[in-house]
Amino acid sequence: MNAARLPTQTPLLTDRRPARLPADHPPVLVVVIDTEEEFDWSAPFDRNATAVEAMREVGLGQALFDEIGIKPCYAIDYPIATQETGWRPLKEIQDDGRCEIGAHLHPWVSPPHVEEVNAHNSYPGNLPRGVEEEKLRRLTEAIEDRFERRPRTYKAGRYGFGPNTGAALELLGFENDCSPAAGFDLTGDGGPDWSRHSPDPAWFGTGGKLLSIPTTGGFVGSLAGLGPGLHGLAHRPPFLQARLPGILSRLGALERLMLSPEGYGTEHLNRLTKSLLARGSRVFSFSFHSPSLRPGCTSYVRTEADRQDFLAVCRQYFDHFLGELGGVSLTPAELRERLLPSRPESSA
Repeated sequence: MNAARLPTQTPLLTDRRPARLPADHPPVLVVVIDTEEEFDWSAPFDRNATAVEAMREVGLGQALFDEIGIKPCYAIDYPIATQETGWRPLKEIQDDGRCEIGAHLHPWVSPPHVEEVNAHNSYPGNLPRGVEEEKLRRLTEAIEDRFERRPRTYKAGRYGFGPNTGAALELLGFENDCSPAAGFDLTGDGGPDWSRHSPDPAWFGTGGKLLSIPTTGGFVGSLAGLGPGLHGLAHRPPFLQARLPGILSRLGALERLMLSPEGYGTEHLNRLTKSLLARGSRVFSFSFHSPSLRPGCTSYVRTEADRQDFLAVCRQYFDHFLGELGGVSLTPAELRERLLPSRPESSA
């Protein structure tokens, strides 16, 4: 078996049991922030790229969340958890009850530093079982030390959930996993293939102990049912050179979207939400990377004008979801409580 494709064979794909809200429950919005160091996304991974200066801007996003009534989950990685500039602003927000703190594993900047730094190993689920588990254990302990409570929600860096991740989460006391990127295939550099993965929450693991809350994504358009196969075909020669992906999008036939303000506008987010609601989805997970709150740290926000546009997309979508759609916002922990009645009897 090709090691680069191991993460596609996970309990999330083979042992999912539906986690359903009561029939009369309004749609739920979960906001998860990948809270991490700044690094050049176009450069090779670097163990020394651990700056967390963008966390000085986290208050801009939190002010919007507070105003609208959203409690986000900040899934934080090792550089954030171990540098005061990174963790201090979040500690104050957590202590005020305005957020949840989760864990986010970037292997290349998380001890122990025993693996080769490369694209394949940047997906934590590709690491040997003992290495992944030890990195996650040290991250969990660092978060507990700073925030005085143990994180219960996990999101793998680069959506890199692997064949041993579930066991590590159970061992370390996690309850929720937000790793899957529904609709996206990351096998190009060794990541998992989530292209056919449902965006809906599900119980998995031993006796259904763990709750999966995928990052919301998927295919929209008249040919959405052919999404994974047709999208992959359209991005291969000669169809890519003929600009078939753009043609399909303009025709309203097929488009792959993620519920994120990074690279997507309000109209994309609304279209994705409307499409998934029509298919029966009730839980939506919105996400972005914390460095996008500081101009120049990610390709999505290069200038102050970009940042204002970025925040405007967030505000417009939140207003749409919580207002026009009558939705509610919950943290992963709060969502778990609402979904517990749907948990398999074997795990009760």
